[in-house]
Amino acid sequence: MTDTEKNPELASFTVDGKPLSAPKGSNLLDAMVAHGIEISYFCYHPGLSVVAQCRQCLVEIKGQPKLAPACQSIVMPGMEVISSSEKVLAARRQMLEFTLVNHPIDCPICDKAGECALQRQYMDWDAKGSRIDHAKVRKGKKVDLGPRIVLDQERCILCTRCVRFCAEIAKSPQLTISQRGNHSLLTTPPGHRLDNPYSLNTVDICPVGALTDKDFRFQVRVWNLSATLSVCNGCASGCLCEIHHFRNKIYRLVPRRLVDVNLNWMCDYGRSTYKAQASDRLTLPRVEGKDASFEDALARAAGKLGSLEGEARAGIGLVLGADLANEDAFVATRLGLEFLAGAQLYLAAEPDTSEGDAILRSADPNPNRRGVSACARGKLRSAADLARDLSEGKLRVLYVLSDKLHLPPEALEKLRGLELVAVQASHPGELVKRANVVLPACVWEEVDGTVTSAAGRTSRMRAAVTPPGAAKPHWEILVRLARRLGLTLDYATPRAIFDALRVEVEELKGAEWGKDLPPQLLRFAGSRG
Repeated sequence: MTDTEKNPELASFTVDGKPLSAPKGSNLLDAMVAHGIEISYFCYHPGLSVVAQCRQCLVEIKGQPKLAPACQSIVMPGMEVISSSEKVLAARRQMLEFTLVNHPIDCPICDKAGECALQRQYMDWDAKGSRIDHAKVRKGKKVDLGPRIVLDQERCILCTRCVRFCAEIAKSPQLTISQRGNHSLLTTPPGHRLDNPYSLNTVDICPVGALTDKDFRFQVRVWNLSATLSVCNGCASGCLCEIHHFRNKIYRLVPRRLVDVNLNWMCDYGRSTYKAQASDRLTLPRVEGKDASFEDALARAAGKLGSLEGEARAGIGLVLGADLANEDAFVATRLGLEFLAGAQLYLAAEPDTSEGDAILRSADPNPNRRGVSACARGKLRSAADLARDLSEGKLRVLYVLSDKLHLPPEALEKLRGLELVAVQASHPGELVKRANVVLPACVWEEVDGTVTSAAGRTSRMRAAVTPPGAAKPHWEILVRLARRLGLTLDYATPRAIFDALRVEVEELKGAEWGKDLPPQLLRFAGSRG
């Protein structure tokens, strides 16, 4: 039985004599790409409307009098497509030559070199010398379009991907094509700037190096970058992303092309979060304001926690940040609920913002509020409750796993009267200044684990870079602390913790760890797309 007999929604067709099937009415170019058939294109993008203006995906379709663009053709039952005849290849070469007529061919200094569609398709489909014997049309260089984007108008091949993105996805038509013929150029309308909160997506979808990111411009060659798959921690949307890094330094975050998750896109704010994470880090443990070894810091914290027994443990406050990985939160809640029975659990979370939108960005800036709450199994109280308990003198010890705990000044002053304030954090702050024990922790780009979005989707993070100094994952610090306390809270890997939490946390029972891949050097970043 054929695929189409099994599924009447599929249509059978052939490409170069090879029988294929695809959903009826689907885009022919998409169907060919899905079946691994090589075909060139510039203007088409699966997340945008079809304009069929680059004419680079021309094919022969039996019964049609002339070549047709595959991006504008629909899969029909019995369709016969020829994609590699001499007629087709000659037409593509001619269209490619037109595209290159006024192109500056400055690949050695172009940021897109190594991941440029024009460069790749020239080498794949033509690779012939130029026949141009006249001066090329000159256009603007280093055109400042907005706070994040620089344009080289000579490199632009007028595919209009960026124009369509701004109008259709960002709902902010801040780009347009002006002039005509050879003198057509990409620009902003009079009085406008390219400053919408999704503007950097235009750099991703530009098939050449016309649009460049000011932060990434001239920083590193893309073939030196490695891509590590992870999850953006900029808000509760949980957009899947790639971390591009080289020599233990992150250079950019880009979206993974998963239409059912983040629609091919990523907001500018999420892309920039790696900058703050990399600067001003805590790298060494501290005890009473002085640098110390991890063992000395853990001994100090364990000594006080271990001295509280029975009802006295009600005086222990354990604060979980809404930016912890699920694995961190699970280990912390096991420590608090099972081994330090009676400890009070609190959630440290950033308040909702007005920056959310109808595209991707959530008004909840906390990447894992839902996952942390699920791991705590209904035992979490708010930061306001913590402030009140401090003011009423109900706590003797405060143990914090977060950079996000914001207390009013009067509550911060109450910390001076506690027997111990221990903080696991990645960056200095007001709380760290008042802590007796500081334990440096990793940020999300440095850990393996999972987070759960506001929509309930659990996704895998992978470590892209190594942490600075002595910084360690939150869960690992807690496991070492538990050993000091003589407890059996012993996990060797994040995967082992994940397997345990799937059994014990009802909301996360259906979660999946995801395919295991090496955390470093997953692939050459320039191969994306």
